[in-house]
Amino acid sequence: MVPVDPTQAPLDNPSALPIDQVRPVVHREGLWPQVVALAKYMSQTEVHTYAFSVAANVILSLFPFIVMLLTISRQVFHSRVMEQVVGEMMENFLPTSQAFIMRNMQLLAHPHKSTQLYSIVMLLVSSTGVFLPLEVALNKVWGVRENRSYLSNQIVSLGLAFALGVLAMTSVALTAGQQSLLTLFFFGHIHNVVFTFLNGVTLRLCALLASILLFFLIYWILPNRKVPARAVMPTAIVIGVLWEGAKVLYILALPHLDFPSVYGPFYVSVTLMMWAFLSGLLLLAGAHFSATRYALSVARQDERTERAQQSASSAQ
Repeated sequence: MVPVDPTQAPLDNPSALPIDQVRPVVHREGLWPQVVALAKYMSQTEVHTYAFSVAANVILSLFPFIVMLLTISRQVFHSRVMEQVVGEMMENFLPTSQAFIMRNMQLLAHPHKSTQLYSIVMLLVSSTGVFLPLEVALNKVWGVRENRSYLSNQIVSLGLAFALGVLAMTSVALTAGQQSLLTLFFFGHIHNVVFTFLNGVTLRLCALLASILLFFLIYWILPNRKVPARAVMPTAIVIGVLWEGAKVLYILALPHLDFPSVYGPFYVSVTLMMWAFLSGLLLLAGAHFSATRYALSVARQDERTERAQQSASSAQ
């Protein structure tokens, strides 16, 4: 955890240490000291508590979010292609039982205004539960002593939830447009290996880009301080790629975990919960690593500036 100097305070946020005065948790160059510091951070009990809290609220918000995407695709854009893309993206996003989940989500999204309204309300409530523990964790990583007020946190959480929805629908629209262009390019002959390959690659690239932007928005906006975009963008890219790779490894490990024999018909929820927990840990690891690297780079830059000033003074 980054130590906080209580005697320092920036003008824009008196509860946070100035970004250029956040001291690194490591004092040596090289990747290994940063990895050791990250391992110590990830072994803390509160980190796992944050990740479990995020996982529980992600599960609560996931299904209403899917219903909302399907509803917007049907009733706002009136596009069966977009609706199909939502299903394909969720099949790429979910680690297990994709067909079962999407089939039931399609039934829920069938024009029932009461269900759609309830989904929106649940999405708004649960999304704030996702971002609240994340803000507390990111504030500690970035040397912030005081969290946002409850009302401010609700506003930021709703803003991030809205941004996530816009990001998801943009990705769906771009993928649907790409599918239409490919269908036109292949003169409607879409049942072939080349079309399937190109469509799958585009779908995964859009999903990867959406994941990177999601991590970036969380790292950049959620802490209760001004965080430089350059400090978190590289980490967001790395974590986005690692998240996609970790999902593949998790899917490969599922047969060995054998959740159905332990949890019976509830294995789907357990599988999703475990994946959400691991995703939360990966997100927090990226936040700590980005803060450590940025603080270390600032400290090294200060040392170089000080040495240059000393050299200039000696030359005079």
